[in-house]
Amino acid sequence: MLKLKSSEASAENYRYDVFLSFSGEDTRKTFTDHLYKELKDEGLITFRDDEEIERGESIKFELENGIQQSRSWIVVFSKKYAFSSWCLDELVMILECRNSKRLLLPIFYHVDPSDVRKQSGCIAEAIDHHEEKFKREVDETKRKNMMDKIKRWRTALTQLANLAGMPLQNVANGYESKLIKKIVNVVQDKVKHKTLNVTRHPVGIGPSVHDINFWLRNGSTDVEVFALYGIGGVGKTTIAKCVYNMNLGLFEGHSFLENIREYSERSDGLVCLQRQLLSDISKGKTLKIKNLNDGILKIKRSLHNRKVMIVLDDVDHVEQLNAISGMREWFYEGSKIIITTRNVHLLNAYEHCTRYSVKTLNSDDSLELFSWHAFQDSRPLECYIEHSERIIKQCQGLPLALQVLGAFLRGKKVDVWKSAIEKLEFIPHCDIQKILRISYDSLQDDHDRDLFLDIACFFTGEPKCFVVRILDGCDYYTLIGIENLIDRCLLKTDEYKNLIMHQSIQSMGREIIRQQSPKDPGKRSRL
Repeated sequence: MLKLKSSEASAENYRYDVFLSFSGEDTRKTFTDHLYKELKDEGLITFRDDEEIERGESIKFELENGIQQSRSWIVVFSKKYAFSSWCLDELVMILECRNSKRLLLPIFYHVDPSDVRKQSGCIAEAIDHHEEKFKREVDETKRKNMMDKIKRWRTALTQLANLAGMPLQNVANGYESKLIKKIVNVVQDKVKHKTLNVTRHPVGIGPSVHDINFWLRNGSTDVEVFALYGIGGVGKTTIAKCVYNMNLGLFEGHSFLENIREYSERSDGLVCLQRQLLSDISKGKTLKIKNLNDGILKIKRSLHNRKVMIVLDDVDHVEQLNAISGMREWFYEGSKIIITTRNVHLLNAYEHCTRYSVKTLNSDDSLELFSWHAFQDSRPLECYIEHSERIIKQCQGLPLALQVLGAFLRGKKVDVWKSAIEKLEFIPHCDIQKILRISYDSLQDDHDRDLFLDIACFFTGEPKCFVVRILDGCDYYTLIGIENLIDRCLLKTDEYKNLIMHQSIQSMGREIIRQQSPKDPGKRSRL
């Protein structure tokens, strides 16, 4: 079965957002350095030769890789640029890689674009310098190859000058800081996407991702809805995140709204989601929303005339769909809506919705996923194969259970495995919470168990630093406790250092509290 390679989980198969081509002699410590800092400060991954090329490695090979693996290129064309054969070779390679999906932005820094186009002025001096040098080559074959290279350079210079570039004097009236700001804005609009964190081991999701990508890229001008449904922990959100990351560049706007069911339980939850949606599709602009109806009207206006992709994660009521994304007729042609849900009946609200059942993993994929978490390898150690297969059978292909149990058993001796398996075999197959409960029971002390229950009940989604400050005052060893929960796959942090707990795990924690006194909530340890 097709496996999704890790590179496929990114938005594109690019390593860098920007490749900087420049003459180090006259701009490395001045304009290019300031530009590089601004690009990095905006979160853009930028290739600059002194930053990316390690000593002893082939410079040419690394430059070629950097150019090929970049989403965009900025050429800082200064007075000394054409005097560098390295720079001119880079320019030729960049133009060979150029296509309509990648940005090539020439910056004419104290150089007139017409001099580049006509190869006059300082450009003529540079080309004459190279020709004189090449003519002194004794070997006739080498000399001919060098002169052919000059022809390629001339062609590349003309092509560059014919592009819509940014001359310092014309664009910013000579102010370098203004020019740098404009450059960063252009690059951000073209290449910066808010990609989502995805599991390091996306085992078994390749076919699902392939099917949804085919639907997303089918060329239809209709507004279409695609729904992934299945039990909790089966991988719906992981698949949706992969697809979202891989297709950002195809749409004018995009938004991924997570944990909608949980948000909707709050009095202001749906309004908060409306604000996020508007911010996402309006490129970070903050719009005030008075109430749900006000939000619906503003979303309708924002979606007009824009081809967007919106993912609605963990929806369980039709009202949530209407409040967050509105009805399908609001969307501009070619827009796509992806929904993940456990409640397939709510999809009747969308006519002609494509429904996709997310299945549990087969035995081979289950074993691989479990092994990555238990052994940090794709296969189990020889002496653990039989025990691993017994656990796989009990988990019945549920990815979340495989991850949690794998993390719990990692580094444990065989006798601990045997004990865990004996306990598992008394747990009903359909009872996900009881499978997850094993990892909770394995926590080393009451401090960690109490910490888990408090986070499950009160602090999911809160900043880690805030939770540490609050719970340290309650005599918890919060930092080490959080690390223990992360090690058990009971908790994780997002890119903003907020504590994130999978809904099934959180439900398991709350069920533990409920069972303390099923009929009298006042007797439970937490309300």
